[in-house]
Parts: sequence; structure tokens; C-alpha cells
Amino acid sequence: MSKKVYILLTDTGTWFSKLIGLYTKAKLNHASIVLDEEMKEVYSFGRTNSLNPLSGGFVKEKVFGHLVRAVSRRTECELYCCSVSEEAYERICSQIRHMEHHQHKYKYNFLGLFGVVFNISIERKNAFFCSQFVAYMLQKHGVPIVDKCISQVTPEDLQNCESLELVYAGDLRQKAKNLHLLPMTS
Repeated sequence: MSKKVYILLTDTGTWFSKLIGLYTKAKLNHASIVLDEEMKEVYSFGRTNSLNPLSGGFVKEKVFGHLVRAVSRRTECELYCCSVSEEAYERICSQIRHMEHHQHKYKYNFLGLFGVVFNISIERKNAFFCSQFVAYMLQKHGVPIVDKCISQVTPEDLQNCESLELVYAGDLRQKAKNLHLLPMTS
């Protein structure tokens, strides 16, 4: 029996995401792993303090809050899925629970972003940037991602991954409303 794991790519609209977009020229510059169809179990590496963009690490994201702003602008996204064995799914969940429990040990891999820019693999213990984390979680548990070092994986690489199937593209706010994660107001 197999289980679904989802990959959510978003344009968060933060100044940091815009800065990354200047380099990548990509529309979607944030990646998260989603463990459930209702999008209540969303994990990534990003800001741990919304007031300090340089404070980053492992985060459990809320679709409405972290990813969808209270403002009315669209939050573009693409949601992908892949099937994994039940055993692989349980290992992914277990590893994420471990990371969540030891959250203080995990940091955002800012240096790794510079490595991507200069095509140098910079891997640090317990440090990831968002797409590096997603690629690590999938590849470690049997989902082939790309034929390159995980510390070089970008959200665009995830978009182009043949192992992932696109299941939704559009406004994350609308997707969240359909899942009843947001109020149904206009």
C-alpha cells in the first residue's frame, strides 16, 4: 500500500523571497513538504521569527499565516505529489517529528544559498534551506529527485522533477478556502 507526500512551491512575497527571485528568475522560490491532503502538516526551513528575516530554521508552516498573507494579494503556488511506501512515509514522518522535537538544533543554511549562486556544494550539519530540505527528505526515503547534489537543489528543480505529479497550480488562498483552512469571505 502506498501513501502520498506533497511538495508545495510558493511565492511567499517576502523581501527575502523576492531577493532570491532576482537571482533565480523563477516565480516560485519557497518549497515545503506536506504530509497530508488537508495541508495541515506543512514543514520547511524558513523564518523562525517573522520580525527577523535572518532568524531561520526548521518550521511547521500554517497555510494561512506563514504562506498566505492576511492581505488580499494572490499567493501563487504549485502543489505536487508522489507516492511512497507506507514504510517510507512513516520514516519521513518520524524524521520530521524528531526535527520538530529538536527544532533548536536546526538552522537555516544561508551559506548554502551562496553555494547555489556560485555552484559550490555547501552542506552544514543540521542546516538546510527550503528546497535542500525537501530534496533531502524525499531522496533519503527513496524518491529520486534530481541528478545533482542535494545542496544545489532549487524549487525550480523540484518543479521539473519527473517523480512529482502536479496536482494544483494557482492561488494558494483559493486552495486553502477549498480545504476550509480559510474563512469563506471575499
